[in-house]
Amino acid sequence: MSGPGVSIDVALVSRLIAGQFPEWADLRLRPIASSGADNALFRLGEELVVRLPRVDWAAGMVAKEQRWLPRFSGRLPLDHPEPMGLGEPALGYPWTWGVYQWLKGRDALADPVTNDTASARSLAGFLARLRSVDTLGGPAAGEANNYRGVPLRQLDLRVREALVQLEADIDTAVATRIWNDALEAGAGDPPGLWVHGDLHPGNLLVRNGTLAGVLDFGSLGVGDPAVDLMAAWTVFGGGAREAFVEAADMEQQAWRRARGWALYGAAIALPYYRERNPVLAAISRRTLGEVLEGSGTV
Repeated sequence: MSGPGVSIDVALVSRLIAGQFPEWADLRLRPIASSGADNALFRLGEELVVRLPRVDWAAGMVAKEQRWLPRFSGRLPLDHPEPMGLGEPALGYPWTWGVYQWLKGRDALADPVTNDTASARSLAGFLARLRSVDTLGGPAAGEANNYRGVPLRQLDLRVREALVQLEADIDTAVATRIWNDALEAGAGDPPGLWVHGDLHPGNLLVRNGTLAGVLDFGSLGVGDPAVDLMAAWTVFGGGAREAFVEAADMEQQAWRRARGWALYGAAIALPYYRERNPVLAAISRRTLGEVLEGSGTV
């Protein structure tokens, strides 16, 4: 596995473990196939997983997870990563990296949710509990979490530039109307609450067809909770979307912003991942299709 300017393989990770966590040096280490763009994953024994950023923009995310995830321990109704150790740059590897407890299951790309209505309600409950956790001292949404949860007006230029690149893919006039509506709904600064920031099928853990956990808190921050409601379009559709909306019990202004958040994430990602990562590009195309399916709100 590799990223710009850095190569990550079993030999390197084995040496990093031996040098910094010798108590785990004898455990079997093997790479995990992943469509994710930000991190390389390695299974360590039967109970652990190693996560190493492979691109510079993800460099601080593991340290942030390890700092803040313990605050949520025992408070969230679905499984989530449990930090076990924070590794330091060494042996030519330039960034901090982490060891986590292994969570059984597969992501929703590899093992799609089949019990989707119940899973939609479960995710809505998870987000409600996430938002209820004290934000004291928490990292504000911004550059460090890819702007997930900032006031939408800060992203206006980026979205309009992305839509120019998507004129052959989507009806950009409809997309522009949806974006303008989201901006109008975000005219006042939304409340600052904990947000996951990156809810799509690759970051959801599934067991036996049912949502069991939420993965990858690298975009964790304190910001507009509407960003997590984008799951209505990135993850669910039809009756499951209706169940998610009902269970989330958020005001209409938040849903208008949420549609804008779903549009933003997909519009930015598709031009970037079109050639680099077909799986993430496909998620973006599906999301844009769901967002543009109706010109109103949920």
